[in-house]
Amino acid sequence: MNQETTAKTYLDVEDLQVYQKLCQLHLEICDLSHAWPAEERYELGSQIRRSSNSSPAQLDAFP
Repeated sequence: MNQETTAKTYLDVEDLQVYQKLCQLHLEICDLSHAWPAEERYELGSQIRRSSNSSPAQLDAFP
């Protein structure tokens, strides 16, 4: 067998459905958390926005 038939094809992380769904979820969480009362928006809102961005960022970090 030659290399062309045995080589695996890898996708970019942006092409993965799980990555796309995690990015969409992050955007939805950001939109929802900005609608919270001010005292929650700046403390808990900031924390939940950062944590929702963590999953797609970690997935993107894999080689």
